[in-house]
Amino acid sequence: MNHYFHRQIQLWGEETQHLLQAKRIAIIGSGGLGSSLAFALGASGIGEIHIVDFDTVSLHNIHRQIAFKMGDEDKFKAEVCATVVEERCPYVKAVAHIGDFDEFTQKNIEVDLIIDATDNLATRGEINTYAKSKHLPWIYGSVEAFHGQVCFFEEASFTELFKITSKTPAGIAAPIVMHIASLQANLALRYLAGLSVLKDKLYYIFFNDVGELITQKFVLPKSE
Repeated sequence: MNHYFHRQIQLWGEETQHLLQAKRIAIIGSGGLGSSLAFALGASGIGEIHIVDFDTVSLHNIHRQIAFKMGDEDKFKAEVCATVVEERCPYVKAVAHIGDFDEFTQKNIEVDLIIDATDNLATRGEINTYAKSKHLPWIYGSVEAFHGQVCFFEEASFTELFKITSKTPAGIAAPIVMHIASLQANLALRYLAGLSVLKDKLYYIFFNDVGELITQKFVLPKSE
C-alpha cells in the first residue's frame, strides 16, 4: 500500500494515509460530479465509499461523466462507479446503493462525511436535514453552464439559505463539472486527513463576459 500511495505519503506521512483507510464517506449521485468524486477520492485511499444513485447511464451522460464509456448505456451508474473505483485502487471498498437518498438513509449506515453530487435542490435539502440530525458535515456542489458553487456545511443550513424549487440545470460544460468535483474532493480529503478546512463558506466560481475566471466567497450564517 505504501508504494501505491507514495506521493501522498510524501505529503502527509504513513500515519495519515492509514487514517484514511478507516474513513467512510457517502457520495450522493454518481453522474458528473459523483463519478469525478469517486475517481478522485477512491484513488486517494478512503477506506469505504458508499455511492448512491437510482439512475442508469444514458448516451448523453458519457461526455462529462468520466466513470462511463461507450457500452455502459443502461447500466446502473452507482454499480459502474463502484467497479471502476475498486479496479483503480485495491485498498478501497466501494459499495453501490441503487435507490434515492431517502432509501439510503433507511439503511442507517454510519459515515464520516456526506458529499452532494446531485442535480436538484430538493435532494440537497434532504441531505442537509439528515446531516443536521446526525451532526454530520456535508459538502455541497453544483454546476451549470460555465459556473459552479462549493461549500463545506457544518453549522450553516442549506435549507435556510437556499429556496428549494424544482429548477433543473441548463446546459453544462464538461470541464466545469470536473473543476467543481475537484474542489469538493480536496475539501473532503483535507477534512478526512485531519487538515484544516474553512467551513460554512460558499465559493462561487464563474467565467465573466471576457473569459476571466472569478471566485467569489460568502461567509454563511450559523443555523438558527
